[in-house]
Amino acid sequence: MSVTKKYFAFLQEKMDEIVEKQTPNIEKAAELVANSCENGGRFYVFGSGHSHMVAEEIYIRAGGLGYVKGILPPELMLHEMPNKSTWLERLDGYSTALVDLYKIDEKDTIMIISNSGRNNVPVEMALAAKAKGAKVIAMTSLRHSKQVTSRHSSGKRLFEVADVTLDNCADKGDACFYVDNFDVPTGPTSDATGIAMAQALIVTVIDRMVKDGYQPPVFKSSNVDGADDYNNELFDKYYGYWK
Repeated sequence: MSVTKKYFAFLQEKMDEIVEKQTPNIEKAAELVANSCENGGRFYVFGSGHSHMVAEEIYIRAGGLGYVKGILPPELMLHEMPNKSTWLERLDGYSTALVDLYKIDEKDTIMIISNSGRNNVPVEMALAAKAKGAKVIAMTSLRHSKQVTSRHSSGKRLFEVADVTLDNCADKGDACFYVDNFDVPTGPTSDATGIAMAQALIVTVIDRMVKDGYQPPVFKSSNVDGADDYNNELFDKYYGYWK
């Protein structure tokens, strides 16, 4: 078997594990999100470093839910400078300010994505959001997180704060596929599995809301004729105000 096929088989094993073990948690998380959306709240998503890609994937895109509000400060992404987001993710006080800035409250649900779940910013964001009464969904690697200590003063890791945890089933260190005759692991899995789980969550939320009698706002592709006017109405309704 070629190394390409071996990696896809390796990734498929992760996906099969998620389907088997995480479907109930995705459905629990969807219930929290649907309850927020049906009762005047929002679904906030946050991730730093590579994890921001999972958050961004379900924010204002084709098939995306109009209630999703992305918390995506550029300084916590990777495109500005190597290690910048890594260092900033270990700061105290940063997330408390973000939770206040985005006006997160008891009507809302927030999903925080962090593979290790140990750094100050994601842990503090979970604690600050819960202090406001919001529900917290963690997307993390339990294999990794349970083998490390928290860097936050609370001593807690993200999964220990969350109401529901979605385990991406990544191995410790994320990059965990080995090429023959090479001793540095490659082929990280958390983004591929994380995006799949995030989209499964959105699909499940939409299904739940429809069954509850709602017609949830869902974006169409801007590259489909006639979609611009349709999407602009959603932007005006759901993004024309701060909260």
